[in-house]
Amino acid sequence: MKSALNAVVLVVMIEHVWFLVLEMFLWTRPLGLKTFRNTPEFARQSAALAANQGLYNGFLAAGLLWGLCHPVPEMAVQIKVFFLGCVAAAGVAGAITVSRRIFHIQAVPALAGLVLAWLAR
Repeated sequence: MKSALNAVVLVVMIEHVWFLVLEMFLWTRPLGLKTFRNTPEFARQSAALAANQGLYNGFLAAGLLWGLCHPVPEMAVQIKVFFLGCVAAAGVAGAITVSRRIFHIQAVPALAGLVLAWLAR
């Protein structure tokens, strides 16, 4: 169960690194425009906000990496649970305020990780 949890944490971490790249560096580029379904004008106007949001996604990824690398197993699980909970909360908030797609892309993998952490205890 711990291996499955680590695999899910790794996937969620990689997702958030990708979100960082999309929001901080590709927001106004064709891939960013397509991904977030933005117009070039809106993307230009919101680029600073997107970069800030990308930075927060980077912090989530860093926390998940910390959980994966922590040498004390009990503490590692607590770190993973905390950051998966943050990701799930962000995914739910994004689904409510922006798009239901966010729930499936962000919250569902985090919630799966939380279930695995609960089963692994």
